[in-house]
Amino acid sequence: MKLHSAHAAGWALFDAPVHRDDRGWLIEALRLDALRAHAGPVGIVQQNLSRSRRGVLRGLHYQLGAPQGKLVQVIDGSVHDVIVDLRRGSPHFAMPFAIELRAEHPQMLWVPPGFAHGFLALEDCLMLYGLTQPWDAALDRAIRWNSPRLAIDWPLAGAQPLLSERDREAPDFAQAELFVFDAAAGTASADD
Repeated sequence: MKLHSAHAAGWALFDAPVHRDDRGWLIEALRLDALRAHAGPVGIVQQNLSRSRRGVLRGLHYQLGAPQGKLVQVIDGSVHDVIVDLRRGSPHFAMPFAIELRAEHPQMLWVPPGFAHGFLALEDCLMLYGLTQPWDAALDRAIRWNSPRLAIDWPLAGAQPLLSERDREAPDFAQAELFVFDAAAGTASADD
């Protein structure tokens, strides 16, 4: 796991070198030392595996109270992955960032605490998430995927995405509960 690029907002893209031979291949799915060199003293406390059919859109999800950092990677297939800075006071507040993650080109996206995350499955896919805080239903939040303020350019080509009821009913960005950016620490806390 090697740092490919980093952004001032705190997110980063890591390459996952593939070690191939006649038996198959091996990919380092996690190197905490490489992640910590960029993100500071983080630890992965929960892993989630998600399978989605082509056309499924999940998100935009985040957690208040115990904000989660996420290390996201595609194991099979490809996704249009989107993150949005929800930290009021951040110079990158409400700015979406999008990248295509593909299993055939293994990369991992580090999503810092205080960001929302979502993706559109470009084909049937399998994703692995490493979380820095356990998921808590009481703290779980979502923002509607097509909130006008965010103007995310989802590659839907006129099709309607497959959404969960939760994502269909998620509030617009204007009604979302957000975080406060601590510039000195570069961290996020709930906006009370």
